[in-house]
Amino acid sequence: MEALKIHVVIGGRTYPIRISNASEEEGIRRAAARINELLQQYESSYAVNDKQDVLAMCALQFASQMEIKDLVVQQDNDRIQQEIEQISKRLDLFLK
Repeated sequence: MEALKIHVVIGGRTYPIRISNASEEEGIRRAAARINELLQQYESSYAVNDKQDVLAMCALQFASQMEIKDLVVQQDNDRIQQEIEQISKRLDLFLK
């Protein structure tokens, strides 16, 4: 399948993006919209003169959200693994 080319606007600048299928377009456009919303929030809340600083703050917020979710998932996986091991030990005792 041929790559599709779309354009998104982030911080008032247009960026061409190639996507492999049309179903990716909605996700890209929603992400750009979230970035623009966050840019506006930071620009109105903080005295920031440089767009680069605001974009860096946005990047940090999105990256930290992903890292926090990854940590929660890892903690959940560890807890589940421990519970599975406990159940397995109980089954072994029961079956002996």
